[in-house]
Amino acid sequence: MKKNINDYERIIRFLAGVILTSMAFIGPANLWFLLGIIPLLTGLVGTCPLYSLLGMSSRKDDSTSSIKPEHYIHKSSLNK
Repeated sequence: MKKNINDYERIIRFLAGVILTSMAFIGPANLWFLLGIIPLLTGLVGTCPLYSLLGMSSRKDDSTSSIKPEHYIHKSSLNK
């Protein structure tokens, strides 16, 4: 699966999932903690199924990086 979640968003999703699922062990007994499984798993995997369905992504493309591969080529090797 192609990752479509930004690294910062993954951290936030993971932490939200941990907090929500920990509600199973503290507080009143209810099933709301199951809702925390969704952000926990999407944070771990890095792919959001809803983003995939909608064609969205919070990650930047590698093609937009400011460092291009040609910057790593030494100029003397180009003169040969």
